[in-house]
Amino acid sequence: MKAIQFNYHLPRYILTKIAGRFSSKVYWDTRFSCLQFNEQHEQDLPNENWVKVKVKYSGICGSDLNLIFLNDSPATSPYVSFPFTIGHEIVGVVTEVGANVNNIGKGQRIVVDPILSCEAREIENPCHPCQEQNYSLCERKAEGSLSPGLLTGACRDTGGGWSSSFVAHKSQVFPLPDEVNDLNGVMVEPLSCALHSVMRNQPNKGDTVLVIGGGVIGICIIAAIRALDLPCKIVSLVKYEFQGKLASYYGADEIIYLTRSDYVNELVKEINGSVLSPLFGAKVIEGGADLVFECVGKKQSINDALRFTRNGGKVVLLGLAGIMNGIDWTTIWLNELDVKGSFAYSTEAYQGERVRTFAIAIQLIKEGKVDLSPMITHRFPLDDYKGALKAATSKSSRDAVKVVFEP
Repeated sequence: MKAIQFNYHLPRYILTKIAGRFSSKVYWDTRFSCLQFNEQHEQDLPNENWVKVKVKYSGICGSDLNLIFLNDSPATSPYVSFPFTIGHEIVGVVTEVGANVNNIGKGQRIVVDPILSCEAREIENPCHPCQEQNYSLCERKAEGSLSPGLLTGACRDTGGGWSSSFVAHKSQVFPLPDEVNDLNGVMVEPLSCALHSVMRNQPNKGDTVLVIGGGVIGICIIAAIRALDLPCKIVSLVKYEFQGKLASYYGADEIIYLTRSDYVNELVKEINGSVLSPLFGAKVIEGGADLVFECVGKKQSINDALRFTRNGGKVVLLGLAGIMNGIDWTTIWLNELDVKGSFAYSTEAYQGERVRTFAIAIQLIKEGKVDLSPMITHRFPLDDYKGALKAATSKSSRDAVKVVFEP
């Protein structure tokens, strides 16, 4: 089978880093890049607790682009194993079932929670976070029966969605009801990211919530808040007009465009703030949003998240920020901000129980609380991966939101 893999090799890494300053396609369109499209054998089931899955759709995530553009911090490198097949946003059909798997049948449509925590690694004495059902915080992602890997799509033993098939542990697999079509199925993973962040940092009634970023996660944050019926005002800060339309469609009350020269003054009016002028540098904001979700991970978006949050407010970082200079941390201590990180999905307090985030996402889609299929704007076969990556990195010219592979 064909697969799109990432394989770290120091000379390739250095050469691509240098050449990438002049042309972005160097990262995926030359034989010197760390990205490889080649023939691979299908994975065998590691043991009888696993299933094999045929991929129907697999999304291109912002984290995948971070990887391909070599922007990931080396702090994440102990939690991958090379070469690995990329792809963790997956909807597929089960084609082979291990003898110890009782709740999944051959031919069943499923989605996969890609986190490779203690249970998937079959560690007898799970770490404390896994015992507490905080699987995204697993402390043993480089141990157990599998090679190191944060998740499916970063572990060489499991394969990933950017291929025709992969394997998944029974604890990772969630059946899809008939009411959830395949296009919504491939969006369960990003919706789960948003739900995890929102449910762990819920706005209060009447709060003003600022969502920075009009990409998939930013829009999913808005959709998650509305699907959960949380009564708050949502202000969306986006870059492009098509992103603003989606933000409005999914429930944002106000749209502010980053590209406008007076976006600071426009935004301040919507978040009950005022503008102060320092001796030099960026405008200082007095007041602001009660809760800010930062979904971009760039210098400007992080600085904006910190300065547009009211005194004593909260900032939630989802944008995969890595190593960067030029962040002004003053407002964190001056305004006593609560800054939280959010990664992936886990279990949440839902209707009086602890429920897996994926199960909540599936249920909300099944009930018609949210339909994310309009966010899928482009589909590509695997062998046109260069076209897919070009679309995913050319949002403004192609109005691209979610780009998926259709093996």
